[in-house]
Amino acid sequence: MSAAFFLPIDLPAPETHLDSNSLFPSMESPHQNNKANNTVKMHSQPPCSKPCCFFCTMNEPEPSLRRSKLSQCFKEMPLRDDQDHVLVLSGLWNISMTQPDDAEFPSLGIFECMAKLIHRGITDQDWLLRGQNIYIPYYAAHIIGSYTMDKDQFAERAVKSGVVLPLMELLRGKMGWVEQRVAVRALGHLASHDKTFEAIAVHEVEIIKLAMKIASNCLEVIYEEFIGIKDTKRPKYYCDLLTRGLGGLELQFRKAEEWASQLQCWSLYLLNCFACKEKSLNLICKKEFLKTLCGMWGGLVNLTSPAGIGLLRTLCSSKAGRENVANLKEVIDSLCNVSRSSDDWQEMAVDCLLSLLKDQDTRYKVIDIAALSLVDLIELRSLGARKKVGETITHTLLQDYHKIKYGFLKLKSKKAERALEELWELKVENIKRDKLMSEQDMKEREVFIGKLKKQGNKNFWSGEIEQACKMYSKALDLCPINTRKERIVLYSNRAQCYLLLKNPAAAISDTTRALSLSSPVSPHSKSLWRRSQAYDMKGLAKESLMDCLMFINSRIKSEHTKRVRIPYYAARMINKQMNATWLFANAKSKFCSKNGERVYECNGKYQLQEMLQRLMDAKDNGMPTSVEDPLVEKRRRRKQEKAGRRRKGISVPAGWAHAKSGMRDSQVLSITQ
Repeated sequence: MSAAFFLPIDLPAPETHLDSNSLFPSMESPHQNNKANNTVKMHSQPPCSKPCCFFCTMNEPEPSLRRSKLSQCFKEMPLRDDQDHVLVLSGLWNISMTQPDDAEFPSLGIFECMAKLIHRGITDQDWLLRGQNIYIPYYAAHIIGSYTMDKDQFAERAVKSGVVLPLMELLRGKMGWVEQRVAVRALGHLASHDKTFEAIAVHEVEIIKLAMKIASNCLEVIYEEFIGIKDTKRPKYYCDLLTRGLGGLELQFRKAEEWASQLQCWSLYLLNCFACKEKSLNLICKKEFLKTLCGMWGGLVNLTSPAGIGLLRTLCSSKAGRENVANLKEVIDSLCNVSRSSDDWQEMAVDCLLSLLKDQDTRYKVIDIAALSLVDLIELRSLGARKKVGETITHTLLQDYHKIKYGFLKLKSKKAERALEELWELKVENIKRDKLMSEQDMKEREVFIGKLKKQGNKNFWSGEIEQACKMYSKALDLCPINTRKERIVLYSNRAQCYLLLKNPAAAISDTTRALSLSSPVSPHSKSLWRRSQAYDMKGLAKESLMDCLMFINSRIKSEHTKRVRIPYYAARMINKQMNATWLFANAKSKFCSKNGERVYECNGKYQLQEMLQRLMDAKDNGMPTSVEDPLVEKRRRRKQEKAGRRRKGISVPAGWAHAKSGMRDSQVLSITQ
């Protein structure tokens, strides 16, 4: 199993203390530091007359007798009709979530009990709809998944207890998407253990088809069956499960979005278990499915799972997977976008592209696209825990450049050839040039570069944007490769020019180069904002959002800022992109167009305040933080611009007004002097 493919986290809800008539009463102190103290404390009440009462058994002080009675309880529970079943399973759910490595219950027959309860819920409709029994299959599948998460011996015991077939019934949708979620989670855990993988692989073809279908369609299903309908039509037991009986409509939507993301990510995780063993790659690598993979991400509610990008990296680790991925331009484009973004899984996207380039059978299928993006990352010093990432990229791109240089090989794209030529000049020719220069020549060159930069700044403030761009380009050509700070400023300033010239692709390239040169701990904030704008111009909402969040985060973490101001234009950008990347955005659009009617709707706007608050909390306590008023922020920026022009004796010509026309105020962020 690929260690890098993380599961979405599923934490227990805060424990509630309700009376025995509640749907979700909690067990007070459900478990202690050892299994002997794994005891439920009950309120004082008359002696219980029920045979094999679970609660009375948990209070048994004698460990051996307690174990014997618990084993008997697990055997008889599926055979008896008892309205306390849901109370028992709610408590077991809590224990399994918080102490999944405790061997007591798994050794006493809990897996067989849960399997039989799921089977009864599926086959006995009358029993399922009686009282609160409808909650039981969900809890039972969740308990199985929690205990089989880490321990392979628990997974083996679960398989021998017959949990696979009942879980398969839930996966097939015999109940609903809520039960599918916990079923795919449990099956994914069982498939992740080598000792139990074969038991899951018996249903290989069906599981892969179902998991692909769920991953592709679950958001639409959940929107149609829960989010997009009126309050009165939502199944009450879904609402209770989502909120644990606490909270209103907003919490329901928030949890539904979280669970939908988990359902999709766990389905991809299950597929990843088969892909790691190169099983049924011909099924997984369907063109339409691969095209949608990069769009499957955990979102802001599920940042711990690489989702689609994680499965793509696993596919790129196999020969058959690489051949299928390399044939799809849409997938390569998506990987290139992620590789030049602030996405948490940027490293995985880079890995995918490098794997494709290192394979001679796929190299020339992707190099025309991949080279244009990867050349911007050649000076990346680290990415996550990996060091010298830029050097690895450089060696991979230039491994056969001599064939191109001397005319033995032609690429389909002239742009890609020019990019590789520029890379050769930067990493080979310029280094040789700098080594041969004397100290005096180097100082003279630095002075000349400074003059070019000042001239570029003057051209920029005079509205001569194209001329400013040329000045910055000349300065960059002359810059020694070790002058990182100067090159950061020049790249970022030129990117601002490209934004004003409506060239987002060039702006993304330059801002990425500036960010590659800057420190990963303290990235160049202006470049983050400019790249966010450029991605917005290209309609790439997710990439724009992640860069904008990083931009705000860098301002909040700044040690030199006495009062943190979140610019209004940045807050507005986040609001726009969060709505565009809302998990159910596409599902809502399809639902509305299909029904042709107005539906009850909820969007991702409520997340904006929460996300900004989370970023603010990252700042040291006592640091005042605010979102700027748009008019106040605009006046302050205009004063700064006027002051800068006065210092240089520059008036505002018509050319500058023309360059600004059609641009939002937020897009005219001043250049670095």
